[in-house]
Amino acid sequence: MQREKFSSRLGFLLISAGCAIGLGNVWRFPFITGKYGGAAFVLLYLVFLLILGLPIMVMEFSVGRASQRSVAASFDALEPAGSKWHLHKYTSIAGNILLMMFYTTVGGWMLLYCGKMLFGEFEQKNTEQVKEIFAQMQADPLVMGLAMVVVVTLCFAICSFGLKNGVEKITKVMMLCLLGIMVVLAVHSMTLSGAAEGLEFYLLPDFSKLTENGIFNAIFDAMGQAFFTLSIGMGSIAIFGSYIDKKHALTSEAVRVTVLDTSVALIAGLIIFPACFTFGIQPDSGPNLIFVTLPNVFAAIPGGRIWGFLFFVFLLFAALSTVIAVFENIISCWMDMLGWSRKKAVLVSWGLILVLSVPCVLGFNLLSGFQPLGAGSTIMDLEDFLVSNNVLPLGSLVYLMFCTSRYGWGWNNFLAEANTGKGLRFPRWIRVYVTYILPVIVLLIFIQGYLAKFFPQLFGAG
Repeated sequence: MQREKFSSRLGFLLISAGCAIGLGNVWRFPFITGKYGGAAFVLLYLVFLLILGLPIMVMEFSVGRASQRSVAASFDALEPAGSKWHLHKYTSIAGNILLMMFYTTVGGWMLLYCGKMLFGEFEQKNTEQVKEIFAQMQADPLVMGLAMVVVVTLCFAICSFGLKNGVEKITKVMMLCLLGIMVVLAVHSMTLSGAAEGLEFYLLPDFSKLTENGIFNAIFDAMGQAFFTLSIGMGSIAIFGSYIDKKHALTSEAVRVTVLDTSVALIAGLIIFPACFTFGIQPDSGPNLIFVTLPNVFAAIPGGRIWGFLFFVFLLFAALSTVIAVFENIISCWMDMLGWSRKKAVLVSWGLILVLSVPCVLGFNLLSGFQPLGAGSTIMDLEDFLVSNNVLPLGSLVYLMFCTSRYGWGWNNFLAEANTGKGLRFPRWIRVYVTYILPVIVLLIFIQGYLAKFFPQLFGAG
């Protein structure tokens, strides 16, 4: 059976970016930027994005395009005879499924908040009352469960129409709308009274603020954000490499996807920081910033119901673009590994994800007593930790070693694939860095993730 292809390069770029662009761009990036004093941290983040995330993304794309398969069969197609690189597919498939086990619940939150904003549920409410609305939503398993079912069903329905007629067509529209809404929201934020102060905080570097929470903490958080924002390591990016032709060199494509992903994160800051400084909000107030503080802000400004609705539509599209991309990867894995039709792969995956997403929903209410990572933790925290702190870094190590080691696919094969086509070429002189130095950095990120999770006292303010 001939493999489907994207109908346009724009489709490939927007869908690959959609996979990378997730709620971390909007949720975690502004929070962590606020924590480390704005622009100084942004500069640090951009450096690490270039030297950490970009090379591994090129490797994922290369493995996907050379094999013309999903992660379920890509290593089988390229590995030397008798080697065991293909075993990584089981970790990757598990990682994609684990990600969807909690990401679909968060997508449901965004869907619910769109409705709450549109119908004025936050109007004339103080911060405590808005916080209570969020808590009530989490405490209701039926409402959260239904929202999750809608997200899962909608996204699998889109995938059921195929790559061109479903995934590409819908995601292109969604991503273009997402980018358009962001620009409108950013321009609106510039008109707020605290815009100048917010932009100064965000765009003018103050390196002294990096040291307030510890310079090493800032470096590790910048490395972590740059690494995790691109969703590299579990084959969710490689699948889109398998759907493109060889007209363009893959470093060029990876740069474009990275620029799109980073632009969304940076524009999110332009939306959020002027609002923070206008209404006297701490810009490092974490997840509460999205679900408690900003609804309060939108309720207090003229036309806030519409602006708030647009903001949460933007967040919903960011979530759905990732869900659709990962669902497509899961579907393609079953098709490549088991020879299933797309229809069968969609139906089985739909049922599987629905069932496996239930524990996350119940973790905030009926199963809230189960705190797997210590007091105050939830099932979502466990699932997120398994993906972000295990599958992604260890999977990235596999891609690095597979593409540089003579016991894997090998440097020359990787370089030939990456540099096929027009555009920016992956430099040969970088071999020592990606073979020996970058794996050590990824390993340090992996170790630091465990230390920060289980020994947080080691990462107090410096």
